[in-house]
Amino acid sequence: MTKIIMVQGAGSNVGKSMVVAGLCRHFRNKGLRVRPFKPQNMSNNAAVTVDGGEIGRAQAMQATACGVDPIVDMNPVLLKPETDIGAQVIVQGKRYATLKAREYAKAKPELLKYAVESFKRIAKDADLVVIEGAGSPAEINLRKGDIANMGFAEAVNAPVVLLGDIDRGGVIAQLVGTHAVLPASDRDRVTAYMVNKFRGDVSLFDQGLVEISNRTGWQSLGVLPWFEDAWKLPAEDVMDIASKRGGDLKIVVPRLSRIANFDDLDPLSHETGVSVEIIEAGRALPGDADLVLLPGSKSTIGDLEFLRAHGWDTDIFAHVRRGGHVIGICGGYQMLGRIVSDPEGIEGSAGAVAGLGLLDVTTVMTPKKQLSLVEGREIESDTPLTGYEIHIGETGGPDCARPWLEIGNGPHGAMSKSGKVRGCYLHGLFASNQFRQIALSRLGHGGTPTDYALSIDETLDRLADHMGRNLDCEAILELAVEYGSVDVAS
Repeated sequence: MTKIIMVQGAGSNVGKSMVVAGLCRHFRNKGLRVRPFKPQNMSNNAAVTVDGGEIGRAQAMQATACGVDPIVDMNPVLLKPETDIGAQVIVQGKRYATLKAREYAKAKPELLKYAVESFKRIAKDADLVVIEGAGSPAEINLRKGDIANMGFAEAVNAPVVLLGDIDRGGVIAQLVGTHAVLPASDRDRVTAYMVNKFRGDVSLFDQGLVEISNRTGWQSLGVLPWFEDAWKLPAEDVMDIASKRGGDLKIVVPRLSRIANFDDLDPLSHETGVSVEIIEAGRALPGDADLVLLPGSKSTIGDLEFLRAHGWDTDIFAHVRRGGHVIGICGGYQMLGRIVSDPEGIEGSAGAVAGLGLLDVTTVMTPKKQLSLVEGREIESDTPLTGYEIHIGETGGPDCARPWLEIGNGPHGAMSKSGKVRGCYLHGLFASNQFRQIALSRLGHGGTPTDYALSIDETLDRLADHMGRNLDCEAILELAVEYGSVDVAS
């Protein structure tokens, strides 16, 4: 019989995704068939699944922790923000609608049915399902119709472990305050708590655990010290994107307002001798950059305007005049062209804007989304690579006669005459070790590349060991309940 347990946070960005990944790997290493599940996620950093859909990047990483391929049922509802008030809604891997907040609230009952449907399929193939909440159940103004936290836990009768973040301060208030505001039925569903991101001597917080347990009646599962290698795991939340400095080779990335699929940066950050510097709004792009990398965007025209508003277009033109290299991926590729046109207003207001003009191509946004896992090669070096496409828009023009890549049997992407400006729609290409070595060698970087997939796998094992040493993981397994032991929502 499948056992289930849910990890919810006492706030946003408290480390739920990493902790769930660690639990998945810990129990997988104990011989259990473990699966991750997140009923509702909000992220523009998506992964393409083997069954042809898209889910949150964190659930793909958690699937890796379980030793299985990611599938759409692991994250049946994915919200991809397009504006401050609206988001594209992905249901079971496919586009469902673009909804504003009030419209989404009305759709929740139907979406809960899809979430439970996916959960049932996941549970059939597991000994243990570790469910991840979103945000915090303390946002009781959102409790009605909730499908992300207590609403889903109630639907499948899952016990809840609450996770607090001591690094941001006030963890006692986080946990005790959540206990105070939760309705009694939700409060009783919480069985235990954990404290995450402790720096220093953990014993100094012993009395803090006593106070939390006394005031809530919840069982303490322990304190998780700061995990130094957390940066090596793919980040899902834009809040978690961080620079990695120290290398002689400098790659700079402007942090776009709607940056998407920024996991392209992770394999580059793993390389010894390479700095990946995220440039915040208000800062100029450094003049000593070896490569300017324009990442994906959920709103290409909006981020073109954002890029210009901060003077980054001027910095990029100066970089090119100095002989610097530029790579654009997906939305970044579209920005490098002469014109980006959105006649139907798919990503915002209908219209067209001038691109940076560094590639002689134009892009027209179209409703159909390209979504696929692909294999191919870099034409110039005949180097194999893999990746995924997840985009709308069709790009063509004279520079496409100099394709950068070949996918399947067809040309893909474009290059300038000098070869120093390149663009493509293919995400994840830098995860291919040999291709990454070739790409970095053009910038003057030598040496043997890191085995990126192996690095991720070893980091997950270290995380699992770290959690096993510091948390009562056996108690977590004991707190899990058999799915279907009582009637659940159908």
